[in-house]
Parts: sequence; C-alpha cells; structure tokens
Amino acid sequence: MRKWIGACALILAAVLAGCGPVPQSSATATQPDDAPLETGFVTEQILESDEGAIHYSYYLPEDYDPAGNYPMMVVMPGYDMMWFGEDSSGANASWNGFRTWTEQDEPMIVVSAQLEDWGETSARQAIALTEYFISHYAVDETRVYAAGYSAGGETMSQAVAMRPDLYAAYLHAASQWDGDYASLAENGVAVTIYMAEGDEYYGPARAREAFDNLRAAYEARDYSAEEIDEHLRLTLPDAAYFAERGITGNYHGAANIVFDDQQVISWILAQHKS
Repeated sequence: MRKWIGACALILAAVLAGCGPVPQSSATATQPDDAPLETGFVTEQILESDEGAIHYSYYLPEDYDPAGNYPMMVVMPGYDMMWFGEDSSGANASWNGFRTWTEQDEPMIVVSAQLEDWGETSARQAIALTEYFISHYAVDETRVYAAGYSAGGETMSQAVAMRPDLYAAYLHAASQWDGDYASLAENGVAVTIYMAEGDEYYGPARAREAFDNLRAAYEARDYSAEEIDEHLRLTLPDAAYFAERGITGNYHGAANIVFDDQQVISWILAQHKS
C-alpha cells in the first residue's frame, strides 16, 4: 500500500548568485506524527508539496537513532527510472546508484526520487525533499550530499546551484550541467564529474565544459590551484577502462559503474560543510 507523507513548513532560500529567488514551499502531512518509524528500505512514498507530488524511496539504517547525526545522500536516477505512472513506481529502488550508499561502513540516510522532468520543477522538488528530510530526520547538516545520473544530473546540477548552502558535495554522472557555477564556488561545494570518454548521449565535451566553468568560478573566488584540486574532480574513463570490466558498448549507460567505484564514493563522503 502506498503511503502519503507530507511535511510541515519547508522554507526554501531567497536569491543566490546567478539564480532567481526560490519561493517558499510547504507540504502537508497526512501520516500521523506518531506513526511507527520504519527502518531499512522504505519504498514508493509520496511527498505532497507546493512543487507537486514527489514520488520517492528512502533508506534509514536498521539501528537508526532519532537522537543521532547521520550523513545523507540525495540521489536522482536517469530517465528510465523516472515517474511515468503507477507501473513505474519504485523502479529506482534496486538501482545501484541508490543501493551503494546504503552499503557503506558508516550508516547513512539515503533518498532517491522518481521525478517527472529534468528542469526547474524537478530541481525545486529535489530541494523540497532534501529540506523535508533535514527537518524530520537526524541528518548531519554538514554532510548532506547530492548525486545525479543522466537526466537526474540535469536536475541535481540545478538543485545544487539553487541551494548550494544545503550540500557539501555533488557527484555529477553522465549528464550535462544545467545549473549555475558561481553559487557553488561561493559556498565551497565539492564536485566530481564523471563521464565516459565514449558517452554516446551527451559526449565528453560537455563534462569538460562544466569542469572548466566550475574551475573558473573557483578561480574567481581566489581559490588557489591546490584548493581547487581539493574541491573539483573530472574523470573521463576510456574504452579500455570499460573493456577491462567486460563492457564494450553503451558507454552512457555503462557510466553507472561510477557507483561501484569506492574511491569516488569515499571522496564524496569525506567532504564536509565548513
């Protein structure tokens, strides 16, 4: 049975550099506040917000303590796992981009939504979902992370740019960058961009362009070359890299392998908001 979950008041931020004002958003809870707390994977949920219905699944550590302080990952999948009606419900629940964060040694809260577009509406929904979990669960606000693959990356590059104050680090995988750059540099958001050199859909040039623009934004904030290298990473694995792993085509889809790369995962999770 599907569960309709809402939120109390969610306040989204005002004007950020290069972004328009983010209006206030709210959601209404239809589930009692004293409902039993579920841990582990909780799938096919709905958050009703001013930005529309948000279909999502989440994970709470089995030994979750409401008085604790947990890092949180908000990760958005590609087009094939977005929301296309009831038949698509929960399609992201078995995705390795969702599951990998639940398998780390350190207990984490993980949230993944099935949004309906990859534009401004979905970005605002991602922000609303992030804010909801921060206000309702034991989230370490210095360690809130974002990740997006393909269409999910288009969404999350905008969300992180709209609210860079929320996120410590962002993994941008096999996607194009649709957000601002300056706001991330102003807030010191760490970013790793991952794109197969042979990506058939977006192509590696878009990854290089996004990386160069981010680097320029950090330089404009007087970050040293060493500091920039600590904040920004670009990885463009070639065909040989994939062949070693038994992959010889569909490099856009193959980039999902990034979620199996523990070096990338560990780098993201090592970032903190100052």
